[in-house]
Amino acid sequence: MKLSHRQRLALAWTGLALGALALIWLLKPVLAPFIAAGVLAYALHPMVERLTRRHVPRLLAVVLVELLAVLVLLALVLLIVPILSKELPLLREQIPILAAKANTHLAPLLKQFGVDVALDISSIKSFVLKYLDANLEDWLGTALSSARIGGSLLLTLVGNLVLLPVVLFYLLHDWPKLLERGWSLVPPRMHEPVGGFLEECDQMLGQYLRGQLLVMGALAIFYSVGLALAGFDLAMPIGVFTGMAVFIPYLGFGLGLLLALLAGLLQFASLYGLLAVAVVFGLGQLIEGFLLTPRLVGERIGLSPLMVIFALLAFGHLFGFVGVLIALPLSALGVVALRRARAAYLDSTLYQG
Repeated sequence: MKLSHRQRLALAWTGLALGALALIWLLKPVLAPFIAAGVLAYALHPMVERLTRRHVPRLLAVVLVELLAVLVLLALVLLIVPILSKELPLLREQIPILAAKANTHLAPLLKQFGVDVALDISSIKSFVLKYLDANLEDWLGTALSSARIGGSLLLTLVGNLVLLPVVLFYLLHDWPKLLERGWSLVPPRMHEPVGGFLEECDQMLGQYLRGQLLVMGALAIFYSVGLALAGFDLAMPIGVFTGMAVFIPYLGFGLGLLLALLAGLLQFASLYGLLAVAVVFGLGQLIEGFLLTPRLVGERIGLSPLMVIFALLAFGHLFGFVGVLIALPLSALGVVALRRARAAYLDSTLYQG
């Protein structure tokens, strides 16, 4: 059976997509900084183009845009500073008290179920004074010791942090050339269909990024207001950090939850703090998973809530953390490809008989 031009085009794009997925799977241990740089370059290159249209030299425009991105990321990281600066002294004071309360109230309860637990308060106090009262030199010594123990992991992390801005710089600087080279590989007779496909993909990814930004902003407001209503002193930094960090699925939420639990435990020194965090973050997860992400991200890229959840789980299982980062953008491109494949099938003699 002879295939039509559209069918051959659909098969070619399907094969290309499968080949790209296979390559990502094979190279996933080293792809994280390159994929992150590619996503950032795609999101930031419109700003560079706007500056160059205003007669700003491209090199200067790239440097300015990348500096702005670095400052935003540093601001997000620095949100943790007021949290740690307030929580570490409280941690030093509260841990022995909490241990004593656990000995007084929790140990008798557990003993009824045959679990004999007795915390050594003096050892806990010694541990707290040793590590939480340490000066800068002691902290540096501990960090260097940990680096020697987990040197490979540390080198990988530092290497990725150094590589990411370098790759991002070259991608932003050479973006028009890269597009031109890629376009030159497309046969002239396929310029129209390929151009239409790429334009639709670009619109889809733009909608995804805008939807993700709306989700981040809404969650930052929700967590900040929720924790403030619960009486948390650090509601604003924890809420904003958690909302902004949800761009990294699971990890961002997990870090925010850990900081909130620590803040609640230390500020209230009771079960109230833990219950308040459980309520606020539980509601936040429900709102994000069943309302914000499906409607602001999923609907914008043509994915149902069920497909959003499936895409995150499937890509995360296949490619790990890198897969979680690229799950929804690649799913958006897959939606475009499937739409065109369906249209080609409906127009084919195979469907019409």
